[in-house]
Amino acid sequence: MQFKQLEIKPEGNRLKRAFTSAQFKRSVIAIIVGAIAGFGFFYLTEGQLMESIPAAEILKSMALGGFFGFFITNSPCARGRC
Repeated sequence: MQFKQLEIKPEGNRLKRAFTSAQFKRSVIAIIVGAIAGFGFFYLTEGQLMESIPAAEILKSMALGGFFGFFITNSPCARGRC
């Protein structure tokens, strides 16, 4: 009998693999686009009417937009598990 030698390569750090994955990059891009869209939505709906825009309101809109971007890329249907 002849057996082939199994070559096991070290996979590296789990955290490093997570940050370099395509899914992580796609999620970060979607969060950034969602935050920009949240800011644009706030500015077009309420921001033009205000003389001084409170930073807390801007951050809330950007966080909500970022969450929607994260949800869209990481929902089960986006990953083909519907």
